Amino acid sequence: MSLGSESYQLLSKIATNDQHGENSPYFDGWKAYEKNPFHPRKNPQGVIQMGLAENQLCFDLIEEWIKNNPKASICTPEGVCKFRDIANFQDYHGLPEFTSAMAKFMSKVRGGRVRFDPNRILMSGGATGANELIMFCLADPGDAFLVPTPYYPGFVRDLCWRTKVQLIPVHCDSSNNFKITREALEVAYKKAQENNINVKGLIITNPSNPLGTTLDKETLKSLITFINEKTIHLVCDEIYAATVFTSPSYVSVSEVVQEMKCNLDLIHVIYSLSKDLGFPGFRVGIVYSYNDQVVNCGRKMSSFGLVSSQTQYMLASMLSDEKFVDKFLLESSRRLLKRHDKFTKGLEEVEISRFPSNAGLFCWMNLKKLLKEETIEEELKLWHVIINEVKLNVSPGSSFNCSEVGWFRVCFANIDDETVEIALQRIRAFVGKETKKKIEVKRWQPNLSLSFTSTRFDENVLSPHNHIIISPHSPLVRAT
Repeated sequence: MSLGSESYQLLSKIATNDQHGENSPYFDGWKAYEKNPFHPRKNPQGVIQMGLAENQLCFDLIEEWIKNNPKASICTPEGVCKFRDIANFQDYHGLPEFTSAMAKFMSKVRGGRVRFDPNRILMSGGATGANELIMFCLADPGDAFLVPTPYYPGFVRDLCWRTKVQLIPVHCDSSNNFKITREALEVAYKKAQENNINVKGLIITNPSNPLGTTLDKETLKSLITFINEKTIHLVCDEIYAATVFTSPSYVSVSEVVQEMKCNLDLIHVIYSLSKDLGFPGFRVGIVYSYNDQVVNCGRKMSSFGLVSSQTQYMLASMLSDEKFVDKFLLESSRRLLKRHDKFTKGLEEVEISRFPSNAGLFCWMNLKKLLKEETIEEELKLWHVIINEVKLNVSPGSSFNCSEVGWFRVCFANIDDETVEIALQRIRAFVGKETKKKIEVKRWQPNLSLSFTSTRFDENVLSPHNHIIISPHSPLVRAT
């Protein structure tokens, strides 16, 4: 069928533009996994998913609670008596018992050092919806938010795609442990002003994704002082707050604002149950704002992404069970620490360094020594080999807008113990001590037969659809 004019566009510009951010290696890795997913028996040579930050270590505790509390669900014989009331509920304020339980849970996660007002809780479809909601409330198209690097690749989609807001990186590096300095903030802010860009705020993640670190109180005070002086907003993404598994303990921005003078109208918190409880499929996202106008207009906007009433009903019961919540938070931290230690010790065995972390569902590992040159191009070539040959989906630092090359985020809480061990075996085969020695030898003997070094940067491996036949004598196929 002819569309007449060549300029005729059937779909909207929002639907068809490329600002969704999914043309990133971060999402390409997911696609490679989906085409060839690992299974210990059905597909043992498949790609292991280590690019997905999910917390699956305590599902047994959740399942036990559900079995012991059948009345919490309207879809059981014990709970069906509440079916009509809950199925008909659609108030965008949310079930009072849900917002009350959520406020108490948020306080408990933060050590009980701060209280949250249930009336300030706005619901949304996961943290993705919550981040977009706060952008719609705070910024106009073309406005910008400062964001320290490295930062979550999905921010491009969540914060910018439909809102038309811009992100301005605040470059941080490993020389000072990726600390967010006042100097770096001023440089980014000044650059935006020089380009006539209206900066509306600063967004941070605490704990950090991808670093797995928490911000100390002094840094948070510095950030609050900065946004107060500039009269811009501070959005704190705290969706990993309950994943802290070792010291230092977690400090929320909500705790810090109680101790210093600041304009509370500028402070907003993003929260979710996707990471802390492991419920990404429940799509529970929260905006908690200290600004009355944001609460009022945000509540109206939340109509586009409410949490289902039956989810609210069940979670209200679960989160109100203080004995269960205490047990879950303690055991989750213990299991995260155990898994973190197991995985990082496996990396240490083959001399892979990683950034010290105390939270999160991942670690930030440094593979710079495997790069031929310290460029983004070489980092992505190495990443393609890891995806296509080693069959591990890890995420390259460049997709997190990291200012240094060679860093990779690898997730460890979304797979079982057996799969972790298989992943470590593959890593040992890839960068084990014997392999490392042979890489060095091959660099000085370029005329030798096909080696790991010569295949590592072959352009043929840049496509996930292409495969390279490795010589049986290649160190890539040998474990240490």
